[in-house]
Amino acid sequence: MSQQIFERLTRRRLIAALGLSPFMASAFAQAANPGRSHEVLMRNAACGDPNELNVFDPPILKIDVGDTVTFVPFESGHNAASKRGMVPEGGPSWNGGVDERLTVTFDTDGTYGYVCVPHYEAGMVGLVLVGDHERNLEQARKTRHAGGARKAFRALFKRVKNGEFERA
Repeated sequence: MSQQIFERLTRRRLIAALGLSPFMASAFAQAANPGRSHEVLMRNAACGDPNELNVFDPPILKIDVGDTVTFVPFESGHNAASKRGMVPEGGPSWNGGVDERLTVTFDTDGTYGYVCVPHYEAGMVGLVLVGDHERNLEQARKTRHAGGARKAFRALFKRVKNGEFERA
């Protein structure tokens, strides 16, 4: 009998029955589903292409709002840092130390550009696309870069335009 009563409760009635305000219910739902975890490896060479040096693997990652990304120093000499001008308003910025494992939680929709500071001009760059990533896509795309980073970001944005990226 109690099973039948529970099945008849709508979400709104269940929240009311538990005495939760809409805010508390939202917080409860987030705590119950905190988001998924992903990893980006910082590598000396691309998997399968030893001629492509100093890379993030994967270079583009599409995730949901609330997910976390851990930047993992697979090989030494690298870090991960957000690129100024390539973080949406209200989104997190970060600057990990060299050889530091760093976890970032993405609670804001948008396109996030990031770099390995020691290898930025050599083109070691990446993108995290969060939720509605088009929110600041054009602003991020127009950000200026030095050296090989310019060519590398141009190639990544072309892949985004063509839908060629890893969906988590």
